[in-house]
Amino acid sequence: MKPITWVGIVLIVLGIWVFAYQGINYTRQKKVLDVGSVHIATETQERIPLSPILGGLALAGGIVLVVVGMRNKS
Repeated sequence: MKPITWVGIVLIVLGIWVFAYQGINYTRQKKVLDVGSVHIATETQERIPLSPILGGLALAGGIVLVVVGMRNKS
């Protein structure tokens, strides 16, 4: 397969992933108290939202690249 087809497949997978999860979750730790041998920390859940429009654009672009890669098999 041509590299353009592989890029298209990766974009299709990323587009489907964005539609399914619609964001990236991560945990952040913050030190509250750090005195001698006493360490107190708090954890907060953070989220980076991803627009479904980005997923749609990645999916559409991936489909176009796969089709173009399959047509140019010369």
